[in-house]
Amino acid sequence: MRPMTEREIRASFVNCTKGEAKRLAVPKDLAEWPWDDLDFLGWRDPSARDRAYLVAESGTGLAGVALRVAPQTGHTRRSMCSLCLTTHTGDGVSLMTARKAGRDGKQGNSVGAYLCADLACSLYLRGKKDAGLRIYESLTVAEQAERTRANLAAFLRRVLD
Repeated sequence: MRPMTEREIRASFVNCTKGEAKRLAVPKDLAEWPWDDLDFLGWRDPSARDRAYLVAESGTGLAGVALRVAPQTGHTRRSMCSLCLTTHTGDGVSLMTARKAGRDGKQGNSVGAYLCADLACSLYLRGKKDAGLRIYESLTVAEQAERTRANLAAFLRRVLD
């Protein structure tokens, strides 16, 4: 993924107002992110743990999505991220919901997915971050990255439709 500026990130959001995008917490250390290892930019809001954000390259440019993170249930079970298919124990996967873009979103409609709680999918599948026990796959890292991008594109289509 190519490095992005704060201005590009704020302008990319499709499911919130310009005012909300202006106020959201963008990471201050963007220059230090491992851009070459990222398939999308994802982060949790450090001041509001129930908020998360992701920005991805799409066919029409950047698409940013504001997410709400469901409270953790406290169960110690193994769960799988629907983007990268990484399994985590405990609270490593969270249900995240995105208000739909446009009129549907204004009517309160949303879509959800179970995602890595820290949105570090790209780093898990490349072995740059440890999720504990990883299920062996015969796919190459490049194929896993392509699958992750395809899963993310499908989620973004659900937000935009």
